[in-house]
Amino acid sequence: MLRSIFGCGKNCRFPSNRHHEPGFRHNQRYSLVNVKLKWVKDRVLDTAVTGERDLKAACVIMSIIAADPGGCVPIYRLSGRRRGQLGLPHDVKVSTFMRKYPTIFDEFHVPDSGGTRVPWFRLTPDAITLNQEAVQVFRENQKDFRDRVCKLLMLTRDMILPIATIDQLKWDLGLPYDYVDSFIPNYKDVFSLTRLSDDRVALKLLSWQNELAVSQLETDAISQQTEEDVRTGRLRFRVGFPRGFGLKRKSIEWLEEWQTLPYTSPYTDSSHLDSRTDVSEKRIVGVFHELLHLTVEKKTERQNVSNLRKPLNLPQKFTKVFERHPGIFYISKKNDTQTVVLREAYDGDRLVHRHPISEIRNKFACLMKEGFLGRSRGLYKKHPAANFGENDELHQICKSELFENGIESEEEYEGRMFSEYESDETNRLFELCE
Repeated sequence: MLRSIFGCGKNCRFPSNRHHEPGFRHNQRYSLVNVKLKWVKDRVLDTAVTGERDLKAACVIMSIIAADPGGCVPIYRLSGRRRGQLGLPHDVKVSTFMRKYPTIFDEFHVPDSGGTRVPWFRLTPDAITLNQEAVQVFRENQKDFRDRVCKLLMLTRDMILPIATIDQLKWDLGLPYDYVDSFIPNYKDVFSLTRLSDDRVALKLLSWQNELAVSQLETDAISQQTEEDVRTGRLRFRVGFPRGFGLKRKSIEWLEEWQTLPYTSPYTDSSHLDSRTDVSEKRIVGVFHELLHLTVEKKTERQNVSNLRKPLNLPQKFTKVFERHPGIFYISKKNDTQTVVLREAYDGDRLVHRHPISEIRNKFACLMKEGFLGRSRGLYKKHPAANFGENDELHQICKSELFENGIESEEEYEGRMFSEYESDETNRLFELCE
């Protein structure tokens, strides 16, 4: 996929047939050089992003159902705020989405007080087994996830982030849907929940963790970079471009000079840096390089980092570094959104190092695909109107839920679903199994 990798080892260098002007080197150190690199579509990395929206939505719904004491939920329970968290397009009903994947969600109906059949959903045996496996994998890797959250907070100025901001990143960090209740309380000596001046709830790191204050670039430098670069702190980022990406001579010269600038660790104070310089820009690149390494699949939606400017001590328009450094970051425009992908983490469309949580998600995606294809072939039929007798315990739980919430018709819960929709997601649903 990558035509060439720059700055990834002792033998990796830019073309040597160039001329350096003293003024260029001087400006490189003390001002932000005005160089623009074009965006080029990378079909291979786009493949790594495709289907993510359906997978995330299905996993969130699975978590909601699995957390319910009765192991099943009526469709209206997935409306309102929860509907927005799914990230589905406006024109796709949650029930329609869930019916696409009969290997995950099992539908049945319970009549409400007016006799109208209300759809309920529970997990299939295969989905229950897979969810239990995911829970076990998370338990086995809790220390790893604790360290990821610690490092995320250590990237911030005051070691604190609003829960709403972390929520935007929890899928990428590999955290469970209910991490605030199921994960954070396990580390009361590490984290604390606090309330900000604007009344938002935030997560705070209680003390600095020196052993974690080492970036991935610094960790890899010993084996991937020259002794001179390591000794002087002029660490280089791995850079590569897809086929068809042409670099002008001026851009090549600028990029090599930029690579030789001092590297500022994202875990050190950067208040002394002038935001108008390339040195400061290299620090910003380092921050996002580290942030993407904290994610389990080395990618995140661009909008997920929009609230991190002040906490990370970044200048205005800080996300411009993604466009200025397309050899380090790739911006995929699949799914009608922008996803930032760390190029070095992928070999083709596959992760170089796959996290155990990614393995579970891949199994889940395969189960979804099986159901989608099977349904399209007519292998799954709808259940009868109701499969439970009046004395059935599950039936009684379902009817009690309906009466408590006053839902009387399908039109009512569908109306509530769309009136409370709060998602900023896009207008089309990507088909997982194209």
